[in-house]
Amino acid sequence: MKTVTCVEDLRQLHQQRVPKMFYDYAESGSWTETTFRRNKDAFDEIKLRQRVAKDISTRSIVGTMLGAEQRMPVALAPTGLTGMQHANGEILAAQAAEAFGVPFTLSTMSICSIEDVAAHTQKPFWFQLYVMKDRTFIAALIARAKAAGCSALVLTLDLQIIGQRHKDLKNQMTAPPKLTLKNLLNMASKPRWCAGMLATRRHSFGNIIGHAKGVENLTSLSQWSAEQLDPTLSWDDVAWVQEQWGGKLILKGLMDAEDAAIAASLGVDAIIVSNHGGRQLDGAPASIEVLPEIVGQVGGACEVWLDGGIRSGQDVFKAKALGADATLIGKAFLNGLGAMGKAGVTQCLEIIEKELDLTMAFCGKTQLSEVGSDVIYTVANN
Repeated sequence: MKTVTCVEDLRQLHQQRVPKMFYDYAESGSWTETTFRRNKDAFDEIKLRQRVAKDISTRSIVGTMLGAEQRMPVALAPTGLTGMQHANGEILAAQAAEAFGVPFTLSTMSICSIEDVAAHTQKPFWFQLYVMKDRTFIAALIARAKAAGCSALVLTLDLQIIGQRHKDLKNQMTAPPKLTLKNLLNMASKPRWCAGMLATRRHSFGNIIGHAKGVENLTSLSQWSAEQLDPTLSWDDVAWVQEQWGGKLILKGLMDAEDAAIAASLGVDAIIVSNHGGRQLDGAPASIEVLPEIVGQVGGACEVWLDGGIRSGQDVFKAKALGADATLIGKAFLNGLGAMGKAGVTQCLEIIEKELDLTMAFCGKTQLSEVGSDVIYTVANN
């Protein structure tokens, strides 16, 4: 096996080892994928100031999220169908994050259920929520997250409708996959993935089947899902979720300073600047491009986190320099999971940690809390 030294190596292994429909689900965007690509390209365009002759012998990249100290200010983002990248994927990713010392966020659209993940972990994790038309089901889902000991709720606001994701449509992406000749041939070329899936009972959406009214199997789930996304979602619904939850609340999917100001005024604990990995509005800017304006608008009223395009420790460092209190990774940890399961998620985190530490040192900083816009290279600095 090739030596893995960066997240790109994990991505290549992920592509080799996971069926095309699930790899494409993780590594694609909507429409022309302009925003999907922009998330990464915008980071690459940010240049750093290299400093020398500074004492960098003692360094720390410890950060905080929601007032709790983390090994680094990075959390695993909520990602749908994680358990289709690798058998029992949500459980394995949660265990890797827990052992490493960073938060894990379970998606509403996970394969492993809230209760399943809670039964296989020792520490509280976060739960991500979509508000759907069936408010009785949503209230029950929130209650289940409470009962499982989830320590924060991440409410996603940018999925009132689904972006047109051409690859998902062409692949006829479902969980479990449709057994077409094309899919069977592709899965047959991924023996490691197939063996894992044959050994687990977890093949569909564990938080929904058997819990939502009338959803007892994959057929009824498909019809329910098509009807349940709620285009009427409003700030009043955010207040309703706050009342139902009563704990730490994070709002995800903010890309506009005016929306960020409204979110902060509601007294939420954090907002996540995110364009859903470029999977919703194609043609939107990269998350990192709107971060400084949103940080300026919110003005410390709540924590501001950055999600989208982070593939390295340098990206985490750049987000911190532009005002993010913390960051989330989605595609990067899925690359690790698809490549090598739990060990791959751990390796992804270790790679990012090392890159973050080295980048901070080269920029002449010893504490991540010291990192600000002064580390960014501009013509004025030349």
